Amino acid sequence: MKPQKLIVVIGPTASGKTALGIRLAKKYGGEVVSADSRQVYRGMDIGTAKPVCGVQRGRCSVEGVRHHLIDVVDPDEQFSVADWKQMALEATRGIIRRGHLPIVVGGTGLYIQSVVDNIEPPRIAANPTLRATLESKSLPELQRMLKRYDPDAAKRIDIKNPRRIIRALEVAIMTGQPFLSQRKKGKPLFDVLEIGINVSRSGLYRRIDERVDEQIRAGLVEEVRGLVARYGPDLSALTAIGYRQIILHLNEKMTLDRAVERIKFDTHAYARRQMTWFRRDKRIRWIHNSEEAEPLAVEFLSK
Repeated sequence: MKPQKLIVVIGPTASGKTALGIRLAKKYGGEVVSADSRQVYRGMDIGTAKPVCGVQRGRCSVEGVRHHLIDVVDPDEQFSVADWKQMALEATRGIIRRGHLPIVVGGTGLYIQSVVDNIEPPRIAANPTLRATLESKSLPELQRMLKRYDPDAAKRIDIKNPRRIIRALEVAIMTGQPFLSQRKKGKPLFDVLEIGINVSRSGLYRRIDERVDEQIRAGLVEEVRGLVARYGPDLSALTAIGYRQIILHLNEKMTLDRAVERIKFDTHAYARRQMTWFRRDKRIRWIHNSEEAEPLAVEFLSK
């Protein structure tokens, strides 16, 4: 039996993935599965550039296209790559049962790779003592530890994300083996077309800066203030870009103008890391605009 078809739309933050995913879904009868490690959190809307869902019969719909894996956990809940993979596969199989085309859209490389290559993330028993010890450390301390215990992971995962670092350290410390080397690749689950959006660096930086300015106008400071009031400032999810800088501003350690500058600078760096990750995958078909995606999709779906 031939594997079911799956389209993946990837690219760095602010590259236009969401719009392309919706366009393809409308044209080819698809539903979108979000592969964004921050958009899974309820209440983290503006800072994650989360698409605005219109709720129809309890389901998230964006421009008439059903979306999955948005707003699935609260910010104080643990959520791993394994959790996302399980939920993504459930959503994808449901889409296929409905006779629709699953389209995975996002920029979180580990999420996408877990489905495309059927990678099983390492599972280790919970160690609350180790977790508490790691969570008590600052980001620079965690980064130094990761470089010592797992230099390869330090080069390849998002080292500005404490949750990613802590997870890699837990695996490396408890097993004595590097985190990335323990991910087992299984038999392919789908026939996959990966479409990557390639934006010039200057153009991408401009888009990022414009989006950050719009997020501030849309109420990012108020969103962060509300999350801090509910969960406290030390929540792991709030170390994400856009949130940690505004928290520094709210704590009077940084002016708002300086916080905005840092958000832009850190997002530029994050986009570069995303592209470094994606460039390793030679299967990705790179495009420069949405029009170039349609011939690729037609060819893929006609096979």
